[in-house]
Amino acid sequence: MQKFDTAIIGGGMVGLTMAIILARARLKIAVIDSADLNKTGTKEFDGRVSAITLASRHILENNGIWKYLAEEAEPINHIRISDSDSHMFLDYDAKLIGDEPMGHIVENRYIRRALFAAAAEHSNLEIFAPAIYEKVAYNSSHVEISLAGHLLKAKLLIAADGKKSKIAAGAGIKPLIWDYGQDGIVCTVRHEKPHGQTACERFLPAGPFAILPMKGGYHSSLVWTEKRMLTPFFMKMDRMALTAEVKKRFGSYLGELEVLEPRFSFPLSLYHAERYIDHRLALIGDAAHSIHPVAGQGLNLGIRDAAVLGELIAKQQSLGLDTGSLLMLEKYQNLRKADNLLMMSVTDGLNHLFSNNITPIKLARRFGMSAVNKMPPVKKFFMLHAVGKGGIWKDGI
Repeated sequence: MQKFDTAIIGGGMVGLTMAIILARARLKIAVIDSADLNKTGTKEFDGRVSAITLASRHILENNGIWKYLAEEAEPINHIRISDSDSHMFLDYDAKLIGDEPMGHIVENRYIRRALFAAAAEHSNLEIFAPAIYEKVAYNSSHVEISLAGHLLKAKLLIAADGKKSKIAAGAGIKPLIWDYGQDGIVCTVRHEKPHGQTACERFLPAGPFAILPMKGGYHSSLVWTEKRMLTPFFMKMDRMALTAEVKKRFGSYLGELEVLEPRFSFPLSLYHAERYIDHRLALIGDAAHSIHPVAGQGLNLGIRDAAVLGELIAKQQSLGLDTGSLLMLEKYQNLRKADNLLMMSVTDGLNHLFSNNITPIKLARRFGMSAVNKMPPVKKFFMLHAVGKGGIWKDGI
């Protein structure tokens, strides 16, 4: 039997971030994942990008991860939000809130590679992959995780195994699920003019159409929300025809463009666990919550989960207290649930508000966007929330 302080099921971006935070606190950590992690750092495995907010970047910097990412990260210095073909828009400039970018766009494959590199620095972090747990047994003082050929023992189990978490289901934790009837179509576009480190979001009747600036200046990632019934049509479309469809939605502000392969699609839904904890168990990331990508906040919420839980566990360890105690887990749940529910409400509301073409609603939202654009204090308030510096969440706990 191998003994660990904490075992983490799920070696994705949130799970590995959690592992590194705890390893830096000198705890002995096990990460278990069913995938071959050597293959997860490729574009074929995951060709998507993620928006890393300013607050999340600070967490990654403080835990020795950002140094492996910096060269692959494209700053976001401007955000432009428009409603379909309206000439009214919201224009956010990073200079309004400070001297740093509002965030960065990074390809997921590079995030994974950075996490592998950072994890390799810690001899007290062991990764079991590909490996599938056969049984989890919760005891009064520890958790036992049975793998083929291994039996692991830990004071706490952290589930980072994504939506429809098997660990959560096994603990009897039920989720709230709302299917949006939409899919996200993701692909990369090469364009004639430089993007100028500007992220654009156009709200179309089918849903948001995000244009996210990638490294180098002449490529952007599209996150295209479409009605699910139409997704197979666009996924099977040849590249030239798809480029023509993208041009209709993209506009001409970046000149000529070309859609590049591969392309991906994934269903969009709201997912929230009824609770984040159980006896010697904590849920983080998509295992606890998943939101609409309209604001690009999904990964950031998971990073915040890891930061808060990591700080609580490290404090318990430093005081010689039980790192799997229910009292500590309840504090984690209380700290994170409010922040996650707030962002869930915001993204759900935005998607419903903008994913329609009802005339009175359309006129009201366009007037609202125009009004906010003329009020710098109000813009600053929204920007601070967007970069993770406002509202319930603060750096640290």
